[in-house]
Formats: sequence, C-alpha cells, structure tokens
Amino acid sequence: MKPVPHATPLRRAPVQRRSAERLTRILDACADLLDEVGYDALSTRAVALRAGVPIGSVYRFFGNKRAMADALAQRNLERFTARVRERLADIEAAGIGGSGRNGGTGGEGGGWRAATDAVLDEYLAMKRTAPGFSLVDFGNQIPVGSRDAEPNHRVADRLIEMLAAYLSREPDEAMRRGLLIATETADTLVHLAFRVDPEGDEQIIAEMRELLYAYLVRVLG
Repeated sequence: MKPVPHATPLRRAPVQRRSAERLTRILDACADLLDEVGYDALSTRAVALRAGVPIGSVYRFFGNKRAMADALAQRNLERFTARVRERLADIEAAGIGGSGRNGGTGGEGGGWRAATDAVLDEYLAMKRTAPGFSLVDFGNQIPVGSRDAEPNHRVADRLIEMLAAYLSREPDEAMRRGLLIATETADTLVHLAFRVDPEGDEQIIAEMRELLYAYLVRVLG
C-alpha cells in the first residue's frame, strides 16, 4: 500500500513574498465564501472581490473554482499536519509520548492513545473553527480535484509518517492498512456527529474514540 501522489492544483507556484501573500488572501476569501454561500454559488469573481485582487490574479493561480477549492483542501491538510506534529511534540515533552513504544509513560496504551486523541482533537478543532472546512476539509466533501483523488489516503499517509516517527516504528503493511481503515472510520463518524449536531454530537464522538481505541490497540499497541 504505497502513498498516494497528489499533484498541486496551482497553475503557477508563488515565488515572491507578495505573490504568496496574494495567494493566501485568495484562499482565505474562498474559505469564507464557502461558509457564506456554499460551493455551488462560489465564483472566482466573488473570490477576487472578497480578496481585493484583480480577477486575473485568481486565474494566474487557478483555472477554475474546483482547482481553488482543491488548493484550500491541500492547505487544510498542511495545517492539520502541522498542528498534529506540534501536539505530538508537546506530548513527548510532557513524558507521555512515544518513548514508551508499547504505551508510553501515561498508563496502558498511554503513548498511542495520547497520539490518537491528539489527531482526533485537532481534526475536531478544525471542523469547528476553520473557515470553509465543513464543506472542503481535506477534499472529500465536494467533488474537487480529479475523480481519482483519494483524500483519506493522503491523510492516512501523513498520519503513518508522523505516528511511525512518534512511536519509533518502521511502518509495515499492517500499520498502513490499519491507519487507513481508522482514518476512513473516523471520517465517517465525525461527519455523522456533525450532521446530528452542528457542533459535533459529543456522545457519537465519545463512542468513536472508544471504537478507535479498541481497533488501534491491534495496530499501534
């Protein structure tokens, strides 16, 4: 099970600070408008107006709104990865982390359980606070990108990389398969929780954690 490649949706990557800042404004405007008007009513012209840039600046980076939404999803994945890495570093610094390898110092399963909580907590935080995330998240909510895109595979690939380093383990086929299954399961149940309650039904989230603990003890424990 190899990592899934993901081509950049950008027509042209920014090379200067001013260009990078303009791209950030465009993606920020796209995210805000997704929350306000939804994907169907989103337009490149509206994004340009909200971002305060010429329409040509949007087309410099993106051929259409689908590519723009896909770039937002990719940015979400990068930010999610950075947040999880920071949480795992904090856990290790607190003495709960992966150094125990078979559970850390935080009790039975402390290491991998703490890592699982970090991943879920950061995903839920972005679900609740990141503009546009409820529609786009990592690309699997609306038909962005190519039909062959597999956003949960890309998320699982990132988690495998981070958790293998955190637990000082060489990822094998069983670990890759297990984390992909866990990612797909968590994705489905988180979306269920937010369909039941706009803030995420806490009982469903709690049940999801217990389900993932019971499964991941075989994969990471």
